[in-house]
Amino acid sequence: MTAATTAYGVVTVDVDRAEWPRAVTQARDEGFAFFDLLTAVDREGDGFDVVLRLWDPRRRTGLVLRTRCPRDDARVPTLLGVFAGAGWHERATAELFGIAFEGHVTTPLLLPASFEGHPLRKEFVLAARVAKRWPGAKEPGESDADLATPSRRRPQPPGVPPGWGERS
Repeated sequence: MTAATTAYGVVTVDVDRAEWPRAVTQARDEGFAFFDLLTAVDREGDGFDVVLRLWDPRRRTGLVLRTRCPRDDARVPTLLGVFAGAGWHERATAELFGIAFEGHVTTPLLLPASFEGHPLRKEFVLAARVAKRWPGAKEPGESDADLATPSRRRPQPPGVPPGWGERS
């Protein structure tokens, strides 16, 4: 384990990717035996943070373990040998973020077989936002003053590249 921080009463420990299963095993053996959640965070140019939340039921305290993997080598060791319940979480994270879990064959879990891409990556375009107008009176980021101008160009929704989905 490399660095530990505390924010909002939650202890977060950053772990080297190669030490991931060992650090999680150590935390489990120290009483953090309840596997709560495993997911990822897209840090764009910095890669992905794989985040694990564990709970110690005796001390009634939680612990967050986090490891980073680069975008061009998005893989971490599996935790199936430490927590059998990690299987579902690893499958969902692999499918939604495109992160491989070494030692675990992750089959599709949430998306149809014909789906292409990884929808929780920040570069994934939310096509539905282009095809269907935002249901609110204002687009995200607009002010009331923007609505007073009737002939303004509608901005693309957040996350949609310029010109994407325009009809000619």
